Amino acid sequence: MEKQQKCYGIIPARYGSTRFPGKPLADISGKPMFWHVFTRASKCPELSQVFLATDDERILSAATALNVPVIMTRDHPSGTDRVLEAAQLLNLPDDAIIVNIQGDEPLLEPAMLTELVQLFVSPEIEVTTLARKIGQSEAGNINQVKVVFSKTGKALYFSRLPIPCYRDGKEELFFGHIGLYAFRMNALRVFVALGPSRLEIAEKLEQLRLLENDISIHVVLTEHKSIGVDKPEDVLTICDILGRRNKKNI
Repeated sequence: MEKQQKCYGIIPARYGSTRFPGKPLADISGKPMFWHVFTRASKCPELSQVFLATDDERILSAATALNVPVIMTRDHPSGTDRVLEAAQLLNLPDDAIIVNIQGDEPLLEPAMLTELVQLFVSPEIEVTTLARKIGQSEAGNINQVKVVFSKTGKALYFSRLPIPCYRDGKEELFFGHIGLYAFRMNALRVFVALGPSRLEIAEKLEQLRLLENDISIHVVLTEHKSIGVDKPEDVLTICDILGRRNKKNI
């Protein structure tokens, strides 16, 4: 066991998106989506600080106006590459734990971030991520990434297809991946230095870069459900949920 190192949350926010351009600025109950993500993440007691990382002046300006700490980065092929540049610009220490927080999760549960970082008390842990049990219908959705892992929690593979394949159909237990990651700073550097891998390009899943290079990802199971925004109509769903929560004073 080792003492828990300081943890920092970084939210990559890209303006360009094929399905939803300008997504980080989408209005949700009067505030841009990134503000909701930042506010939720800031409630996690394990995070020393939370920052937004972007390459877009519009997002930079909106964040500054709302007093959200923001770092301007170059354009990057992946959110994780952006997170590393932001961490380096912030001069975060080599022993820091860096949490890559998806910028399209305005209903993020702070407890999920706690679950993500708590394994780092063990020195052998380099990267963690989350997963939860899902049903067969969810497993069939290509946008819901699935993960299989070993008895000790090490990820074996991530796929957009349902894995494992239950050949006899007697059991159908699937785990859906939740796109939150925590890295030791050195593991984050290695990830970016490796560059895109064959399986990563095939599945369009950047975490496969680590597995292809024999870097372990520990999967933490959570009971919390992640509700992301993939397309403009999803904003209405989020606003509806927030409205019902506000009525209940949650």
